[in-house]
Amino acid sequence: MKTAADLKHGEKVIINCVNSKHPSAKRLLEVGFTPGQEIELVNRSTFNDPIAISIRGTVIALRRSDADCIIIA
Repeated sequence: MKTAADLKHGEKVIINCVNSKHPSAKRLLEVGFTPGQEIELVNRSTFNDPIAISIRGTVIALRRSDADCIIIA
């Protein structure tokens, strides 16, 4: 199972689902990380946390722990 935290720089993928058991799942769904949306890894910080992901024309910084609950196709 591959997650958004596993993306390589510039890789574009489609969101399969968001792990509803994760504490941040509701917040991620509210900001647009919904199944079927295309996301792209834009940048990683020096120590790989946080990461910047582009979705719906917006760049959002996520902690790796939050990106781990976004399951990708």
